[in-house]
Amino acid sequence: RPRPQQVRNDHATQNKIGGYKRVKETPQGWMDCPASGQPIDKIIPSKVPLDETFNESVPPGKRYSSKQVVNKQRKAGRDIGLVIDLTNTSRYYSPAEWTKQGTKHVKIACRGRDAVPENEAVNTFVYEVLAFHERQKPSRNPKYVLVHCTHGHNRTGFMIVHYLMRTQLSSVTEALNIFAQRRPPGIYKTDYIQALYTFYHEIPESITCPPTPEWKRPSDLDLNGEAKQDDDDDNGEPAPSPDPVDDKAITNDDVLGDAVPFDQQDILRGICFKLLDFVPNGRANAQFPGSHPVSLNSENLQLLRQRYYYATWKADGTRYMMLIMRDGCFLIDRNFCFRRVQMRFPIRNVNDGFHNFTLIDGEMVVDAIPGGGLKRRYLAYDLMAINFSSKVKLPFSDRWKLLEDEIIRPRIYERKQFETGLKGNPSYRYDLELFSVRRKDFWLLSTVKKLLKEFIPALSHESDGLIFQGWDDPYVNRTHEGLLKWKYPEMNSVDFLFETGSENRQLIFLYERGKKKLMDGTRVVFADDVDPSSISGKIVECSWNKQEDCWFCMRIRADKSTPNDINTYRKALPFSPPCLPPSLCIEKLDKWRRLHAPYCT
Repeated sequence: RPRPQQVRNDHATQNKIGGYKRVKETPQGWMDCPASGQPIDKIIPSKVPLDETFNESVPPGKRYSSKQVVNKQRKAGRDIGLVIDLTNTSRYYSPAEWTKQGTKHVKIACRGRDAVPENEAVNTFVYEVLAFHERQKPSRNPKYVLVHCTHGHNRTGFMIVHYLMRTQLSSVTEALNIFAQRRPPGIYKTDYIQALYTFYHEIPESITCPPTPEWKRPSDLDLNGEAKQDDDDDNGEPAPSPDPVDDKAITNDDVLGDAVPFDQQDILRGICFKLLDFVPNGRANAQFPGSHPVSLNSENLQLLRQRYYYATWKADGTRYMMLIMRDGCFLIDRNFCFRRVQMRFPIRNVNDGFHNFTLIDGEMVVDAIPGGGLKRRYLAYDLMAINFSSKVKLPFSDRWKLLEDEIIRPRIYERKQFETGLKGNPSYRYDLELFSVRRKDFWLLSTVKKLLKEFIPALSHESDGLIFQGWDDPYVNRTHEGLLKWKYPEMNSVDFLFETGSENRQLIFLYERGKKKLMDGTRVVFADDVDPSSISGKIVECSWNKQEDCWFCMRIRADKSTPNDINTYRKALPFSPPCLPPSLCIEKLDKWRRLHAPYCT
């Protein structure tokens, strides 16, 4: 006769004075679950400690409280300095049990029911552990990190495997085996294991999932004999399954990657400033430090004759710098915000590891694939640092060459090794990364006519003009008067902050000296199907409409949170130095092309 499944229910018992009190029942399977595993890089996997309010449900020999955790680990020569709680409830103990004895407690609530921990939770976990280890470096006796979910296997193992992948450069299979050896039987939920392989772009020949541990009683299995989800997550609805991503849904405005903790972002910003050899002042700490071009016009056209320039197309994509670290790759948008993406960047000798503290610049485009479909591609066009060595003072020609030799070629070489089976971890799939990476090409000025008439029309993504890069220029932070952009006259634009006031009055703002400036008399018109009130508070990219004598909204700039400076606006006005038409631009450049013959490399 089948045994009926148990349902957790805190039950009432009579106390000594004849009243009743609620007795808290332990989580399913907790009683016989081993208390903890062996350390992994000073991280101790553990089941959740239960405070004294559970004592009536737990025999003395089975109790496992915060005090017992501390005593047990001290007997093994380990002092705990940080506790990370992954449960999705607060009913097991009070964080004060740790903090009152000087141990830091971090709560990263993760659902265990029908969902693996979210990527942002993983980023927080890895950051907290790395930051703690960094603080412990000066100590002769560094302290340990205790990590627990309910039973210390699935969510705990999931986080620790992520940590190993980001710090010890192992494959998912190797990381899973390490955790299973230190905390048997390891992760025993198939969806958790599959999620790890998927996140790190690996497709193994087979996936081995350990059997459900014996301490998971038959009453704790579902009808298929699989382990039920941890029961501390029954206070919410099951997490919905993510919708499959359709290629047609890809746009330049998509938010890519996963958010990182604010403290980590501040640290990463400081790293960028150091790599750029740049010391910002005051509010500039939070401003994007990347190099910005200025518009090419009849006044600065002479620079193309006075200095050596190369040309490339101006892609109509999304600007990102990319900081490549040992523990992840971070896209940096124009708001100077960081989001982590899972990418692989081996150094030139691919057997020696991966890039760390490397900073490059580029733009994300959406390419139309022949035969249908869309694909993201990162066009890298500059390199500012390699493995903590700043290169900003080198001429652009050297930085551009380093970009190919140090970033692009090692990826191509390693990918070929994986595909031919000449290198370990053949399960890694570059084609599963969020986007591909290539170096953007630059050409002599003599090619501008061909660029405009043949190359740009044949591109698989949008282009709105040309960029002229000084061949001998260093990397210049923020506005670079020698870095020139030429846009098709009809695409010359300004980014405004658009707001609607009382009675739907338009309020158009620019920046002046870092503060909002209301542009009285400025008017923006929108397409007929756009409700202006729905985009209040957003940045709108606008071009000048001569017929209507006003600005026309071309698109919403989801990648920006601040408008252009008023000086940019003045240069785009009808009475500013005119943007050169294509015919005149080609004529002028063709006249000077002989000056660049020695640089035909």
